[in-house]
Amino acid sequence: MGLGVRLRTLSAFGPHQVRRFLVARHFLAPARSLAGLDGTRTVFRKFGSIQFDPIAVAGRNHDLVLHARVAGYEPAWCDELYARREIFEATNKALSYVPTSEFPWFRHVMGRKGPRFHNAALADNAAVAKHVLERIRAEGPLSSRDFEPEPGATKNWFGLPENAVRSVLEAYTVTGVVGLARRDGNVRYYDLLERLLPADVLSRKAPQREQLLHKLLSRYRAHGLLGAGGAGGTFDRIAAPEERRVLHKELVDRGSLVPVEIESLRGKRFVLPEELALLETPPEAMPSVAFIAPFDPLLWDTALLANLFGFEHVWEGFFKPDKRRWGYYVLPIVFGDRLVGRIEPRIDRSERAVEVLGLWWEQGFAPGRADAFVDAMCEALAAYLRFAGADRLEWAPHLAAEKRRFPARSLA
Repeated sequence: MGLGVRLRTLSAFGPHQVRRFLVARHFLAPARSLAGLDGTRTVFRKFGSIQFDPIAVAGRNHDLVLHARVAGYEPAWCDELYARREIFEATNKALSYVPTSEFPWFRHVMGRKGPRFHNAALADNAAVAKHVLERIRAEGPLSSRDFEPEPGATKNWFGLPENAVRSVLEAYTVTGVVGLARRDGNVRYYDLLERLLPADVLSRKAPQREQLLHKLLSRYRAHGLLGAGGAGGTFDRIAAPEERRVLHKELVDRGSLVPVEIESLRGKRFVLPEELALLETPPEAMPSVAFIAPFDPLLWDTALLANLFGFEHVWEGFFKPDKRRWGYYVLPIVFGDRLVGRIEPRIDRSERAVEVLGLWWEQGFAPGRADAFVDAMCEALAAYLRFAGADRLEWAPHLAAEKRRFPARSLA
């Protein structure tokens, strides 16, 4: 490591500077600062992957991530990139959309349950696995529904026998034999990988160690300022902790990650070398508003959010209703370089409406007195209506004051 890199760890960066850096590198300064399919591609290139989640109460997670950053974003755009094979599905922290150009580094993934589990699923259900592969080869894309249910030797998460067809399809996906051809709702159709991805991509080989290094670096690419140990499940499904420490050191030694110190945070944080200049001189945050998806990479490090933004991020979707402080599918609100509140929207597609079930402001934030906030919030609500394909907002009765503050005429 060169002297210039070492010296950068000696002077700490202040919280305000770091907040401005984060919103800028996340394309949120201002929000919706990119445009069109090219803007969508830019986010994928920057982050390396975007977590996929099928829950669509307020919009699917990956669509919300893109909506916050791409003006006029439509969910069909991501579907179009998928249909064009410009992105594919892989497990990267969680089920994610990944640029197809990165397939050589995702050729073999651990999956949700680990390689040992999936290899055993194929071995224990060998006859079913052979039959499934023969039919896909002969007939093209098939889903588990195209087969008679087969009781298998593999067990599910709860220790119960798992449908062998589903088990081998997932295992074949993890081992790189088949891939997802399309989704119809939550029904997945699989086809041979060589029929899904370009030959030049499939022909590229990356050694297993380079795959591990690439996947570890991808988590830093997505967040922008992680520590060596990550946060929560940030580094899940890459390698064991001991090996990750060795991989992390190699990335630093190569210069792929640069250590920096942040005031009030213990331990070093790591940035990409090409983003160091932005950290040193981030632009002033614009007075724009964005609604942030629950699994957006900006929110991965909850300790960082609490320290830098004074914001507690908790995903309450799995909580019982009486244990929730906010709601089931709640989106944090970014204003400039601050996290100022949370909103719980629900899309009613049959009525072409967005229902606002809840709105919570952070302590000390007064929306009516914050310069430019009302206009920025109205703009964000109007953009969200377009994203949802809705014509109107419907506010919960207890939000009458907010309904007056953000009048419908401002949403045109």
